[in-house]
Amino acid sequence: MTEPNRAEPPRETYTSRLSLVLTMLGVAVGLGNVWRFPYMVGRFGGAAFVLVYVLAAVLLGIPALVGEWALGRYARRGPVGAFERAGFPKGRAVGWFLFFVMFAATGYYINALGWVFYYGVGQAAQLVGAPWAESAILPPATGFEPRSFILQMVFTGALILGCAAVLLRGLRAGIERASQILIPALFLSLLVLMIRALTLPGAGAGVAWFIGKFEWTAFTPRVVAAAFGQVFFTLSLGGTMMVIYGSYLKPEDRLPGNAAITVAGDTASGILAGLAILPAVVSLGLLSASEPDLIFVVLPRVFAAIPFGRLVGLIFFLGLLGSGFLSAIAAWEVQVAALTDNTRLTRRQAVWWLALLIFLIALPPMPNQKIFLAWDLTFGSGMQTLGSLLAVVALCWCMDRATVLREIGGPAPGLAIRLLYLWLRYAVPFLILLVGLWWLASEASMNT
Repeated sequence: MTEPNRAEPPRETYTSRLSLVLTMLGVAVGLGNVWRFPYMVGRFGGAAFVLVYVLAAVLLGIPALVGEWALGRYARRGPVGAFERAGFPKGRAVGWFLFFVMFAATGYYINALGWVFYYGVGQAAQLVGAPWAESAILPPATGFEPRSFILQMVFTGALILGCAAVLLRGLRAGIERASQILIPALFLSLLVLMIRALTLPGAGAGVAWFIGKFEWTAFTPRVVAAAFGQVFFTLSLGGTMMVIYGSYLKPEDRLPGNAAITVAGDTASGILAGLAILPAVVSLGLLSASEPDLIFVVLPRVFAAIPFGRLVGLIFFLGLLGSGFLSAIAAWEVQVAALTDNTRLTRRQAVWWLALLIFLIALPPMPNQKIFLAWDLTFGSGMQTLGSLLAVVALCWCMDRATVLREIGGPAPGLAIRLLYLWLRYAVPFLILLVGLWWLASEASMNT
């Protein structure tokens, strides 16, 4: 067990509750909401998936988020220091292992974000009549395409420089400021897209299929597991990003309430994305294509087929780029904090060393989609599930119960906080384990 009374090192904190929520939404809202959520809805049966998803956000999302924040705030450190201070066996080694996982995941995530950047530039080019090879950046299914590889390096490199510029400014001047601009812009862009999509002929059928037509036969174990998995991934639960951002919380910040607001905003972004995308897809008869290529292959066809489509496409890809950019910054911040907390590197030195190393680690997944998907399976689905499980175990099984209750609910935790603790201790690890095992099995079967 660790001692409840510990000297807390100086550390930046959020300037206000609004900044806190917007920053946390910047971590949570990313490609998983705007890209993955709509195609998951299409793949797993529409309204039934959405209903289970909302339920899972309450049962898994809010408690697990509270747990990771509590671990970070208690330790006032990122994963490397947090697991050690919680008394987790070999906690420092576990933290460095998760550092490597996040390092590898950051590379392929920024690579995928580079595709979004390229498509956004393409929409702008076509809006003014300039020629643009829309799919040139996408890697081939197998083999190697030199033009794709070069384009990926260029756009990934540009995004890495952008992330570095924000991270060099720290929490308040960099991350908070970017979140205050990009998160409202994302929701505004989704709102504009939703209004445009709902005015298309036949859009009502898409809305009914998305949120209004429940078929009890669609509530299968596969759909339930997929919905729980989507909540887990879209909230960036992995024992890393939410732990480091939790370390910036003030002692008086109320974790359950802020977690509920963050999860509600994250869920709203996914539903807005679904309403912005799926009615248009259904209207044009392209629902059968609702797979991972929905954003990069199907949607450009949708934009080309509707009035003012290029402008709509530009707004969409800029919003998606902004949300993914903040998630990439969050992943990178985990690594910056690990180096500044545990080595003699300054923040500036850590950012620039990581910029070089992340660019290099982004290269291996670039040649083709088979390699990219294998990278995603290893460092995304599997390892992030493991990281979140370890974080909850560290909090609820390695730390003193009274300390955890105070961290979650303040100096006088009531019955609701005690019940939340029990749910975190027993139910959440079980749910994460089930989701992780199912996700690994399904992804492995898809990529064999």
